[in-house]
Amino acid sequence: MIEPVGVEACELLASLHARAFDKPWSATDIAKMLENPAVAAFVAGGAEPQGFIIAWAVAGDAEVLTVAVAPEARRQGVGAALVTEAAAAVLARGAASMHLEVAESNAAARALYAKLGFAEAGRRRDYYATEQGWVDAIVMRRALP
Repeated sequence: MIEPVGVEACELLASLHARAFDKPWSATDIAKMLENPAVAAFVAGGAEPQGFIIAWAVAGDAEVLTVAVAPEARRQGVGAALVTEAAAAVLARGAASMHLEVAESNAAARALYAKLGFAEAGRRRDYYATEQGWVDAIVMRRALP
C-alpha cells in the first residue's frame, strides 16, 4: 500500500532514510522539503513502512529528490512502486519529464530506473561522498506519458 504523506511523517521518513543510506537526512531537513507545495511524498508498506519517495514538480519538469527502501524490503518491488506513484503524481501536476541522480556505484538502483524508462542523461563528477571516496552521480531522465 502506498500513501501520500506530509510534514507529520518527517520523523518516520528520517528513520527510514537512516536505514537506507550512510549519510541520512534529518527529520528537520525532510520537514523543510515537505513544507514546499511543489513537493510530493509517498510512503510504502502500511503499518510496517518499507520505504518512501520525495519528488517535486516545477515548470514542467520533476525531480526525484530521494527514494529510500529499507534493506529488508529491497528487490521486492517497493522502489518501483514508489517511483511509479511519484511519476503519476507529478504528471498530474503538469510535469512532462522526470529526472533523478543516482550514485554510479549503485548498480541495483540504476537497473531499476532503466527498467522504469529512465536513461542516462549526464554525470555530476564527485557528487557523493562515500567511505571509499567520492563517487559520480549519474543523471537519469525519462519522459512522462
